[in-house]
Amino acid sequence: MARIMIVDDSPTDAQALRTILDKNGYETVHATDAKEGIDVARREKPDLILMDVVMPGLNGFQATRELTSDPETAGIPVIIVTRKDQKVDRVWGMRQGAKDYVIKPVKESTLLTLINEALAA
Repeated sequence: MARIMIVDDSPTDAQALRTILDKNGYETVHATDAKEGIDVARREKPDLILMDVVMPGLNGFQATRELTSDPETAGIPVIIVTRKDQKVDRVWGMRQGAKDYVIKPVKESTLLTLINEALAA
């Protein structure tokens, strides 16, 4: 199965995502902020990244832009998973290179569909 990195500073939200992924056979890696997420992505080369937006320091939009514009990590799909639910946030996230954008709390079936679509692309 694919290895998915969760980048989220909320232990509760990260655990909720990890529970879904573990239950469905995915291997998970976790980063607690965007800077660490970039470093781990470069080192570990996960198959997909689930990226929160609101984090201390670098935010998820900035990290997504950096990851998707770096030739070393540009092939790793990023799905933004956030509580920011304004249309402008979704548009901005997609402009940063995200493959998709979903609002927390995310339904398991929705998350799995988005992951499968991103990995198949």
